Amino acid sequence: MINKKIAVVVCFVLFFATSYASYSYFSNQSGKSVSSNNVTPTGVVDPESLEPKTEECPLNGKMQTKKQKEKWVTRRPMGIAIENSKDARPQSGLSSADVIYEAVAEGGITRFLGIFYCQDAPFVGPVRSARVHFMKVLREYGDYPLYAHVGGANCDAESGSGCANGAKADALGIIRKLGWDGYNDLNQFGVPFPYYWRDYERLPNVATEHTVYSSTSKLWDYAKIKRKLTNVDEDGISWDKTFTSWKFQDDAKASEKGTTSKIELGFWNSFASEMGVVWNYDAKANTYKRVNGGAPHNDKNTGKQITSKNVIVVFAKESPANDGYDGGHILYQLSGTGDALIFQNGNAVKGTWDKKDEETRMKFFDEKDKELSIVRGQVFIEILPIGNKVKY
Repeated sequence: MINKKIAVVVCFVLFFATSYASYSYFSNQSGKSVSSNNVTPTGVVDPESLEPKTEECPLNGKMQTKKQKEKWVTRRPMGIAIENSKDARPQSGLSSADVIYEAVAEGGITRFLGIFYCQDAPFVGPVRSARVHFMKVLREYGDYPLYAHVGGANCDAESGSGCANGAKADALGIIRKLGWDGYNDLNQFGVPFPYYWRDYERLPNVATEHTVYSSTSKLWDYAKIKRKLTNVDEDGISWDKTFTSWKFQDDAKASEKGTTSKIELGFWNSFASEMGVVWNYDAKANTYKRVNGGAPHNDKNTGKQITSKNVIVVFAKESPANDGYDGGHILYQLSGTGDALIFQNGNAVKGTWDKKDEETRMKFFDEKDKELSIVRGQVFIEILPIGNKVKY
């Protein structure tokens, strides 16, 4: 009888010990730095990253392994709205995006649209709300690209809030009009836990609005399981039927690299100190290192500074939506053509951008109207109001 009591006590002790250890481990994972491309969450080198890189990512030309391609050919591109307020930094997952767009969302505060397809990010966020101008560029990425966000600019017909000026900033209304709602649109309000979650440890001491996270694998799984959206839709049509890829080029030879070592740009003058951006060129790595608000802009997943192979500045007409919301939603004219600055290989090219309509790929041209090729790797597109100055 005594032996049975001892056995029961031992079992309880072991149970609570293992439970506590599991809780401690998983709760600590939310604050750790993990590289989505080279290191697993346990700190072990990902064997996929050691394989020969023979496969070209169709979004940015980056060379990846065959196992990585086996993953991306089963899914479709996904845009994720990631915020850039001071309380959101350091964000998670930006370094894993194939293409990133940055523009003012409202009140001088910028927001990112990260386009994910060829790489995974174990954590992405903080995820924030949808904006019309990001939907305009997202529609370049084939038929029904996934769109992950938390709510969005909208027109409240009952109260009239947000309905002025023809409801031009009504992102949620446009989502419904396009037939995205409940299909390729992954609004957090309609996608439950565990596909989105609030993580108060990754960014402690911030407001709740800055705590929504997800992971690319979870969102792609949800699209596949719940929406039947993989690389093809329910009718068997591939997402890339209407997709046009950019042209790509390898890193320039040392003798062909330029001497433009620093790029400085801003969005609204009143937010220059908080939102000002500097890109410093690393000639040896042939990458641009991002500084945001006066500090190195790091990715919390990796603990490393965000870098891109291409920094492209798109000048577009900016206008207020005048929709009655505090801070004011912003609109950008992103169809047609306009001026652009393209920074690659240490060189600066004054050129133009061209996008015939919202579903047409935005392309970039030099002064002789020749299409520019993208250096293989991440592309970072900064959308600035016409008239803003860029120092380089």
